[in-house]
Amino acid sequence: MYPCQKYSRRHLLKTAAASAAWFATPAAVRAAGPAPATPVAVAKCADYGPELVPTLDRMFDQLGGLGRLVKGKTVAMKINLTGAPSYRVGYLPCEDTHYTHPRVIGAVCYLMSRAGARRIRLLESPWATADSVEEYILQANWEPLDILNSAPGVEFENTNFLGNSKKYSRLTVPYGGLMFPAFDLNHSYADCDVFVSLAKMKEHATAGITLSMKNCFGITPATIYGTGAGIDEPSVLPKGGRTIVHAGNRQPSKSAPGELHPDSPREDTWRVPRTIVDLVSARPIDLAVVEGIRTMTGGEGPWIREPLTGVRPGILVAGTNCVNIDAVCMAAMGFDPLADRGTLPFEQCDSTLRLAEDVGLGTRDLRRIEVRGTPIEDVVFDFASIRRARRAALKG
Repeated sequence: MYPCQKYSRRHLLKTAAASAAWFATPAAVRAAGPAPATPVAVAKCADYGPELVPTLDRMFDQLGGLGRLVKGKTVAMKINLTGAPSYRVGYLPCEDTHYTHPRVIGAVCYLMSRAGARRIRLLESPWATADSVEEYILQANWEPLDILNSAPGVEFENTNFLGNSKKYSRLTVPYGGLMFPAFDLNHSYADCDVFVSLAKMKEHATAGITLSMKNCFGITPATIYGTGAGIDEPSVLPKGGRTIVHAGNRQPSKSAPGELHPDSPREDTWRVPRTIVDLVSARPIDLAVVEGIRTMTGGEGPWIREPLTGVRPGILVAGTNCVNIDAVCMAAMGFDPLADRGTLPFEQCDSTLRLAEDVGLGTRDLRRIEVRGTPIEDVVFDFASIRRARRAALKG
């Protein structure tokens, strides 16, 4: 929906200068020492059949077990249902290209319940709708009961608006923020003991890649950060996508904290990565699972103008530090996690991983990250080479 634009060298230099002027790592973060590094589990998984549950179970054991994280707890799990269910890559179902697969969602719910989770809320802010998530996924030809019955205590909530609460919850960015000092979010992101990002492994037109961190961009309610958000107060119903964050054409509803620097660059390739880092700092990810069993190349959804292809990398990645896991995922996709703006896959956007590392969320240096299970080199599916070939064909 928001494809990367092609910028001149002069524009890139101007944006880089603006970035340097507006982005400074807080002194307290710089003094805190090296960014954290925690183990990441990697596995091959060819399909969504009987091998899925034991593969995920083994990966969670490699991370120390789910019980220590979820036993007796309320778990909030952000899934990825980006774009309306009618959007398709050819004739492929949404779950084979850009949605988190329902069998992966059900498998993780089952394993969490078996590990003692008391309650599991599945959260998403579906495209510009106040319908229930169940109603939304029916349009994608899913059966909601397949997921709801995967374990006791599973429920959905549409976090695009107020939902089952009387007020929004304000979550503050601990270092003060790069774009926003705090966010007003649906109560489910605060009323939980454990927050999980269950993401799809994909490229992204605006952010380069979308993995565990970018998945959390969708936690912002459209009633406050959407095209039709209320001016003084949140709108009653969500209207449109999150253009306030993408384009910066106006501020969020006045009831919520506004931007720190309203005169900073308005380019989405500058704004979105910084907002993502603020979001995952305000609502930290306790566990991330990135599903790349089947996915797509070329972008995050069928609306992207580049050639899109459904692919089957057969990869699962899990970890407890979002930066560490996204770094490993990038390597599994054939990209360099140390890449920065101007380098694949961040040719025209800032690296969310670098920004997150700079504020102390985690390291993107693979030399400091212990990979458990299958070595990265044994699971690589080379998105990078496909991307280079696609760009060369477009130029030719």
